[in-house]
Amino acid sequence: MKRIRTSDLVPGMTTAEDVYSYNNQMIVPNNTVLTDKMITRLEFYSVLAVRIKDEVIAPTEEVSQFDMPSYSERIKASKEFKEFEKTFITTTENFKRNLRSIVDDRAPIDTEELFDHISNLMAAQSSSISIFDMLHNMRQYDDMTYAHSINVGLICNVFGKWLKLPPSEVEKLTLCGLMHDIGKLVVPDKIIRKPDKLTPNEYNIIKTHTLQGYKILKEYENISDDVKEAALMHHERCDGTGYPLGLTGDKINKYAKIVAIADVYDAMTAARVYRGPLCPFKVIGIFESEGLNKYDSNFILVFLEHIASTYIKNRVRLNNGMEGEVVFMNKTALSRPMIQCRNRFIDLSKETDIYIETFV
Repeated sequence: MKRIRTSDLVPGMTTAEDVYSYNNQMIVPNNTVLTDKMITRLEFYSVLAVRIKDEVIAPTEEVSQFDMPSYSERIKASKEFKEFEKTFITTTENFKRNLRSIVDDRAPIDTEELFDHISNLMAAQSSSISIFDMLHNMRQYDDMTYAHSINVGLICNVFGKWLKLPPSEVEKLTLCGLMHDIGKLVVPDKIIRKPDKLTPNEYNIIKTHTLQGYKILKEYENISDDVKEAALMHHERCDGTGYPLGLTGDKINKYAKIVAIADVYDAMTAARVYRGPLCPFKVIGIFESEGLNKYDSNFILVFLEHIASTYIKNRVRLNNGMEGEVVFMNKTALSRPMIQCRNRFIDLSKETDIYIETFV
């Protein structure tokens, strides 16, 4: 047996333990052959690593069906993506230096400079949909704590505009996204990257990144209390199942609630070694089936509706092999829109055995 980080799991691996969430809810039982959906579910519940049976994983049909879709190939081949990728790498390197100087040297925090990191990336894009297309395909950067923070900052920037927040609050929310994981830089790298079994103490150390982030930021008078509390509370959940304090509902900072959604969405849409970025409709489905009570309804419903709407007119492949175009969103089942397949319309909210597999 060996401990595998959730981000490195592959369909076909078999669990060697019962896997529980932080509030002791069983997510995946022992001796389960993992599927792509199960791995995504583990990330939804912020499970860091899983004990896996030490065996050779033979290629399976399930793994092969998640080869990088032509949708991603077209995005990556575009001039726009290549320019974004170049800017993203430069921006992330600069952002890394900023955060390291804050954590290591307690350097002053220049909020304008931090916000410029996001502004530079946003300026190159013409619409929010292109931002999400780019993010879904920008997954090769090595220092994922920094790249993930840039991603969450970008998502928060777009999300704030969807919520019709005033510009000053959009900027504050963007900074919340950028700084939410700063506490991870205090956690020993050998624990963050440890491929083997994590001890209970090591798990607890990783979970302290929220407290560590708040401790770092509270020393800065020019940093808003909302940014500090977003670092502290972005793993809290409205139903009380989060950490570090197990807060519920209105006790959780508003900005932390928004960052939590962006944080989980970015993690779940990450590409894996066995597939391209997960289809957003699958992610929306997981939020709908397992997450609506964990997030503030004023925020999660707006987010999911806008995410889904950005993919109207996109071509998709269904699990039955049919291909078609997304033509209409079902407000009560956002992950199951109306699909036009040639001269036939398929309402996925009524055809419960059919679902969107991927973009094409």
